Amino acid sequence: MVELVAALAVALLVAGVVGSVVPVVPSAVLSLSGVYVYWWTTGEPGTLALAAFTLIGLLVVVVDYFAGAISAKAGGASWLATLLGSVAAAATLFVVGPLGALVAVAVTIFLVEAYRGKSRSAGAKAALYATVGMLGSTFMQVVLTTALLISFVLVVLI
Repeated sequence: MVELVAALAVALLVAGVVGSVVPVVPSAVLSLSGVYVYWWTTGEPGTLALAAFTLIGLLVVVVDYFAGAISAKAGGASWLATLLGSVAAAATLFVVGPLGALVAVAVTIFLVEAYRGKSRSAGAKAALYATVGMLGSTFMQVVLTTALLISFVLVVLI
């Protein structure tokens, strides 16, 4: 029975890694589900390791939901441009895919900032920061969910 639970936990952790590059898939939830399914069934890992896994999972959530907006703001985008960029990404994601969503964010932020009277270079900077932030967010999700998977295997299964 423990082997079956371990296999399910690892499968959920792997799904979390894969989900970190697939838009709208909750990678942190999948990864933490694997950890918690195993913990609920076996009592392992211990409290300290479980807390560490949980903190890493919460960090994945923060990176997933806020990195793009934070980077857009760092690039000088207004809250309105950031919000409209997010809406544009969500609206285009299922029609043109992730690459199209990146383009939609960049174009939307550039156009909103231009409409607000900012220079082309300021709008381009804000659009670039938002795009790089979205890509960086995906990269960090992959790194963190992979770290969860490897750590789980090392701490619990070996």
